[in-house]
Amino acid sequence: MVSLMKDNKKSRGFTLIELMVVMTVIALLISIAVPRYFHSVETAKEATLKQSLSVMRVAIDKFYGDNDRYPSSIKELVTKKYIRAVPVDPITESTETWVTQAPSMDTGNAVFDIKSGASGKAKDGTAYAEW
Repeated sequence: MVSLMKDNKKSRGFTLIELMVVMTVIALLISIAVPRYFHSVETAKEATLKQSLSVMRVAIDKFYGDNDRYPSSIKELVTKKYIRAVPVDPITESTETWVTQAPSMDTGNAVFDIKSGASGKAKDGTAYAEW
């Protein structure tokens, strides 16, 4: 009976070496996964920015086609129901950073084109403000 108790006590738990091996494997897996995760987040933000710009540009074109003039602001697209809401710029995480451009023939506040107000460059090397 005594020998059974001693064997049972020795076989309980993990040794320090076993725990260190497991922690090393976990750390290795995390060091591989985390950079891929952040790469995916940046790619998703860039895709969202391109989609938001495309949707707003189509809405501006439809507004012009219906009214024979460009909208005076992005918010006019919302009030006239061309878009549901001003989208958030995924890079700056704000709806207030969009940069509007007036048409060359107009000196007023008309919105001919829209660009991101984000500073920095995308993965392809182009500036966000050029999109």
